[in-house]
Amino acid sequence: MKNIISYLQQHSGEILSDIKTLVAAESPSMNKAAVDRCGDVLRALFAARLGIDAEIDVQEHYGNHLKFTLGSGSEQTVVLGHFDTVWDEGELPMREEDGKFYGPGILDMKAGLVQSIWAARALKEHDLLAGKRIVFMCGSDEEVGSPSSSDWLSQHALGSSQVLVVEPAVAGTGALKIARKGTGQYQVAITGLAAHAGNNPEEGISAVQEMAHQVLFLHGLNAPDRGTTVNVGIAQGGNRINVVADKAVLGIDTRVTSEEEAQRIHAEITQIQPHLAGIKLEITGAQSRPPMRQSAESLVIMQRAQAMAQQIGFSVEGQSVGGGSDGNFTAALGIPTLDGLGATGAGIHARHEHIIIADIASRTALVAGLMLGETHVPG
Repeated sequence: MKNIISYLQQHSGEILSDIKTLVAAESPSMNKAAVDRCGDVLRALFAARLGIDAEIDVQEHYGNHLKFTLGSGSEQTVVLGHFDTVWDEGELPMREEDGKFYGPGILDMKAGLVQSIWAARALKEHDLLAGKRIVFMCGSDEEVGSPSSSDWLSQHALGSSQVLVVEPAVAGTGALKIARKGTGQYQVAITGLAAHAGNNPEEGISAVQEMAHQVLFLHGLNAPDRGTTVNVGIAQGGNRINVVADKAVLGIDTRVTSEEEAQRIHAEITQIQPHLAGIKLEITGAQSRPPMRQSAESLVIMQRAQAMAQQIGFSVEGQSVGGGSDGNFTAALGIPTLDGLGATGAGIHARHEHIIIADIASRTALVAGLMLGETHVPG
């Protein structure tokens, strides 16, 4: 393992440079052209560092998904990640300060993708990949629930011995993610009847008033004792201050720890009824990701990770988190899955999103060791 660590430390400057290159290729999820340009940059990095190109899963509305295969052995490890971000182009500047590098999507999760490329490169340079096949699955729509990539990911992950998810480590502790909540997204479109707010308000039916009733109902579905959260993150209605609003819309995020709760929440949301006479509701959405639970097989990977980290020179724990990832899908298939293997840092989806530069080499070495599926790495 010392040879791998030394190699990665020697190339840490190049790793950081590659991270900056990928972060500079901004890729907001709903901008297909920008996401595809970022995908081209990612392909160039794979070509330069590993000499491989992508199998492209072409999409009409989202960015194209990319699959890279290294090696031809019978034992397959899937490295899972995404290259879309929550940031609009030009919204968040890149900067380096106090041992941290800031930028849009750098922690979630472009640094992790680059680190996984260099982890494989280190193994390749040391002739440690005989009999192995490493498949990098890079989706383009994870930040919006993976609507076009979930089936694609599941199809190509089947039969794998393990899935390593290079999403960021837990902020503050650097812990790996051994379990995640299932997630859902819903929209409630509310239609009322417009009227003049001064002359004849009694003739109107306020969609905004209905919206207020529905927000209270939806937040009443929260069940902290069961690990269930329901959040109305978007509430928009009306367009003129002197008009009884005839339109409103709610955007709802749900998080659950069990399939039973997923079914309960789905039924509650999809069967909501109007409070005001004359209101029409249109409800769309679903539970998009199943809960990720730690299996006995996934625990084995976690234990290997802890042993590997000790060899490298640090310690790491496992933690359950509320956010979902594409690892939820592979875990639900029964494939041993370990998440949070990407960069360390803080501020995902926040303006202070950053990575810890000093941890790049050690975290990359951890992924390299796990790619081999062994507790001890030669050298």
